[in-house]
Amino acid sequence: MKKILLITTLLISTLAASAQKNTSESYIEKFKDDAIRIMHETGVPASIVLGVAMHESACGNSSIAKNLNNEFGMKGGGSSVYYKHNKKVRSPYKQYGSVFDSFQDFARIMTERKQFSHLTDEFTHYDYIGWAKGIQRSGYAGSKKWAAQVLGIINKYKLNSLDETPADQPQLANKPQ
Repeated sequence: MKKILLITTLLISTLAASAQKNTSESYIEKFKDDAIRIMHETGVPASIVLGVAMHESACGNSSIAKNLNNEFGMKGGGSSVYYKHNKKVRSPYKQYGSVFDSFQDFARIMTERKQFSHLTDEFTHYDYIGWAKGIQRSGYAGSKKWAAQVLGIINKYKLNSLDETPADQPQLANKPQ
């Protein structure tokens, strides 16, 4: 009987621990609609929003993602405070009210900051490859492998299927030539 109780306790604790950690698939399922909404509002591809968020936050499992809803590692003007293991932690990272707010701020930075705003003129929301390479070239991340890593996530999980393709768009009537 003690053996069954011990096995049951171990199983429950293992399930509880795994339930706390997002998988790539659960993260995509949970936030794909938010990424698509951001794409429609701003023109930043949903695959870029999700791919960068997954890369930067380890699918929402990083400390700042879990405690500050900060999926992109954005630093803020002041310091944020959260508690970890009953210990007060001060962080230079921005705190957001929700993951969606974090997505919105990322898209705002991509479309409004001079450093990145040229990307909306250069690439459509169909061109996730151009966006990833353009974001890297514009200085978003120091790593020379950053765009390749983000593109690897997008390709592995087929996130580009969330981006509309020109064939998905209603066709305009043929203009007379």
